[in-house]
Amino acid sequence: MKKYYVYILKCSDNSYYTGITNDIEKRMQYHTQGINPDSYTYSRRPVELVFHIEFNDVNQAISFEKQVKGWSRKKKEAIINDEWEKLPNLSKRNKPNR
Repeated sequence: MKKYYVYILKCSDNSYYTGITNDIEKRMQYHTQGINPDSYTYSRRPVELVFHIEFNDVNQAISFEKQVKGWSRKKKEAIINDEWEKLPNLSKRNKPNR
């Protein structure tokens, strides 16, 4: 059965890059070697793999990747730090004072 990975890289400028792959080792080589000058990580090397999660279903992996890409930095850092329980509170919107 094929495996799919959603991963987060921490870039040299302290930004995060979220991606998906079916070969995490090969994909890391791609990012670290700077194969594509037009890629987000090219000018932000070196990069560090700070999170990855495995899926058996490509559609679930794609869905999770899209979800994470829309998250705040704090939510990404919660899963990087294996603090999944913080996600519900980080998802609550602050209500403006009236």
